[in-house]
Amino acid sequence: MATRMPELCPENTSAGVSGMSTCPGDLREKLGASGSMWPSEPIILGPEGSARQLVLRKIQELSAEGHQDPFMVLDLDVLVGRHQAFLQALPQVQPFYAVKCNSRPWVLRVLAALGAGFDCASQGELEQVLGLGVAPSRIIFANPCKAVSHIQYAARFGVQLMTFDSEEELAKVAQHHPGARLVLRIQIQNSQSTFPLNDKFGARLEACGHLLQAARELGLAVVGASFHVGSDCQTPQSYRQAIADCHGVFEMGRRAGHHMSLLDLGGGFPGTEGSKAKFEEMARVINAARAQYFPEGTGVEVIAEPGRFYMESVCTTAVNIIAKKAALESGGHKKLAYYLNEGYYGAFRIFLREPVPRIPIVAKEFPSEPRLLPCTLYGPTCDAFDRLFSKEVQLPELDVGDWLIFPDTGAYTSSMTSTFNGFPSITIYDAMGPQLR
Repeated sequence: MATRMPELCPENTSAGVSGMSTCPGDLREKLGASGSMWPSEPIILGPEGSARQLVLRKIQELSAEGHQDPFMVLDLDVLVGRHQAFLQALPQVQPFYAVKCNSRPWVLRVLAALGAGFDCASQGELEQVLGLGVAPSRIIFANPCKAVSHIQYAARFGVQLMTFDSEEELAKVAQHHPGARLVLRIQIQNSQSTFPLNDKFGARLEACGHLLQAARELGLAVVGASFHVGSDCQTPQSYRQAIADCHGVFEMGRRAGHHMSLLDLGGGFPGTEGSKAKFEEMARVINAARAQYFPEGTGVEVIAEPGRFYMESVCTTAVNIIAKKAALESGGHKKLAYYLNEGYYGAFRIFLREPVPRIPIVAKEFPSEPRLLPCTLYGPTCDAFDRLFSKEVQLPELDVGDWLIFPDTGAYTSSMTSTFNGFPSITIYDAMGPQLR
């Protein structure tokens, strides 16, 4: 692994990645005069600075100016560290970053310069990644159910690698992208994950033989198999069973006349700071299963689609309490409701799907340890469904104008935001240290 990061300054035109140029002139030429996809310069942190310190400084600045708008700080140095951690734990696996997790231009630009591939799920994501100068060979169109126009776009711009899980998808590809290199996505059994995907995607093992034969009859090339254990997987052994199942699919594919050479492990890797031990266990399971079923020398390339692992710990979000209500329950117990200026329809849409509520950091000093009270956290819109969690959280009594800080908010937050009720999307500050800069 290289110890020196490639320079990412706008003047640099050779970031050391084949098939990619990071020259602003080249990109703006492709994007037109506006250069709308070109990211603004990130904030440069001091030698001893941190994203957390930047969050606190921004809170002070906004409060002094009389503004309390929510914001997020994205630490690109943490992103580089996550990429290095992935390569160190899984040295035989090439990461294809899941763009849907967080599609900020600087995130994609840094990962492209570091040599990562990209997992795209739509024409819009393909356009964004190709617009950065990434070679089509470094993209997998990993959506098993694609619109015809999106397949046509992939064919037109040379994106060949794509997933499928049905005969209907094969028919579309045969008509609109016959030169595609197809990857059969299989269904995973008994995978315990926070966000399971089995009900929507994946072919049952007993159907794979028929699909592989159907592809052959249509003149399509199937080059491998893929799976996804679900986002934020809780059971590392799920990877072992899935890799074993893919080995069986490879045998089916070869019997049908396909040259099977690609194994896609999908995603599911945890991303919070406290999940290091779980990820390392997953890596041990994957490395052992790969060595057993797809040993080196067999000519099989192994890729994965990490998203949450890369992004969750990269961002920190600060929100303001814009309103408050207190109520006395039976027995005189006090309960609070805090109304925040960011909620379900903003960057916190994913929170309601998580099994355990997150406890924010209170950006306020107290003279002594405060008493904690049951609190409901609401977003700012007029919809009663706009709340952060279905359960109450324990927080001290706070005032309107106080700030709450949510760490680990880089995954499936800003990429899922909306402007419902006229509330603007959250402001995001990209930041990097002087060495990365």
